[in-house]
This record gives sequence, structure tokens and C-alpha cells, in this order.
Amino acid sequence: MTLEKHDLHHEFPDLTDEIHHLKMNDNHFARLFSEYHEVDHEVNRIEQGVENTSDEYLDGKKKQRLRLKDELFVMLKKVKIPA
Repeated sequence: MTLEKHDLHHEFPDLTDEIHHLKMNDNHFARLFSEYHEVDHEVNRIEQGVENTSDEYLDGKKKQRLRLKDELFVMLKKVKIPA
């Protein structure tokens, strides 16, 4: 089974500059970014069979990842990088 990559750079390849800018300049974004990647890493470990959990737990983590990604995307679309 091939697992899809869900890190933000794969999810939003056209927003790399915005991701970097917000990680460096917005503490809230940086915290959510870190939380997103922790949840994504956990989901990947479960899907690879490294960790065993219930289906309900995995579904909850996937929903949490999606909510975080949506919130991060909204922030990315609003950012104006200074010239």
C-alpha cells in the first residue's frame, strides 16, 4: 500500500514561501504547523502498522489533521509577504 504524503509542502506546493514566512513570523501559525505535523506523523505510523489503534481513534486523528490543515490554509491565503 502506498501512503500519500500529507505534509504541508506536499499539500500546498505553490505556498512554500508563505509557509516559510508564517513559520518565522507568526507564533500561532508555527504552533498549528507543529501540531499538524505531529498529528500527520502519528497517522502515518498507524497506517504503516507501526502503532496499533482502533479505527475510531485513527478516524479522529484524520479529522483533527483535516481541521488543522483547513485552518492553516486560511492563514496561508491571507498572508501578504513584504517585498
